Amino acid sequence: MLRYVCRRILWGAFLLVVVSALTFVIFTVFPSADPAALRAGRQATPELIAQIRHNLGLDKPLYVQYWLFLKGIVLHFDLGYSYQNSVSVKSQIFTRLPVTLSLTAGAFVIWMIVAIPIGVISAIRSRSLLDRATMGAALVAISAPVYFLGLIALFLFSNDIGVVHLLPGAGSYTPLSVSPWRWFTSLLMPWCVLAAAFAAFYARMVRGNLIDTMGEDYIRTARAKGLSERRVVGRHGLRAALTPVVTMAGLDIGILLGGAILTETVFNIPGIGRYAYDSIINSDLPAIEGTVLFGAFFIIAANIFVDIVYAFLDPRVRY
Repeated sequence: MLRYVCRRILWGAFLLVVVSALTFVIFTVFPSADPAALRAGRQATPELIAQIRHNLGLDKPLYVQYWLFLKGIVLHFDLGYSYQNSVSVKSQIFTRLPVTLSLTAGAFVIWMIVAIPIGVISAIRSRSLLDRATMGAALVAISAPVYFLGLIALFLFSNDIGVVHLLPGAGSYTPLSVSPWRWFTSLLMPWCVLAAAFAAFYARMVRGNLIDTMGEDYIRTARAKGLSERRVVGRHGLRAALTPVVTMAGLDIGILLGGAILTETVFNIPGIGRYAYDSIINSDLPAIEGTVLFGAFFIIAANIFVDIVYAFLDPRVRY
């Protein structure tokens, strides 16, 4: 196992280099806008734009720019400075990380609390009216885009424009250290919106896996021993059915820790996803590189963690 983990870590480091190179090529060779022109403003002169390009190092060859960026990361864990305000990208990301952690953790708890019981009940009562109703609702939730659900939620329940003035609207995020209650209420609607599609997908996954598992030979053996149905489902069937769910959950958490871009943008939450969105709009390459690498790191780390947990959950798995 240790040898496997070391190989995965080395492979993950290589993937981070590849991701950084691809991101650099996409946003440098095929730029959507000139960062120097954006920073110079509307009434900028060619001389001012040229000076800004020199100050930002954009007049250097592309391979030199990338080498300096990569060397800064490897030697000093330096993600560079924003083209827009000359603020350290690393400090911006770590400042916004608690916000994204709050959003991700809350949404994860909600979608697991909702998805697993619904999936189990639907599997036990397969083809019943309850099963058809829950799976139909899950299909609708999966099909609805996150930004659409967010706008509908704001229209119905926000204090600003909502039909029912129930929860704080967009731009109301409050840090946990300032007020725990306001922090909770400001994130409750984003949590539910972000968790909706995930809960629907996981409920369908748990249902399908559990139905397949309950037809296995060892389940019939457990029943033949006289074990109660609750113990057969909970201890034998559900444990095997949740193994693929753990894999997907780890990957999804890794993706969300890199920034839930749509949710943070719709609700104007100052997290990493919102920072990535603003960086792309402003062609801020160091910020884009930093957020992409940060997200890729979490995804790779989640992959390694999930593989290790998978071996403990399923004795058949060996590395």
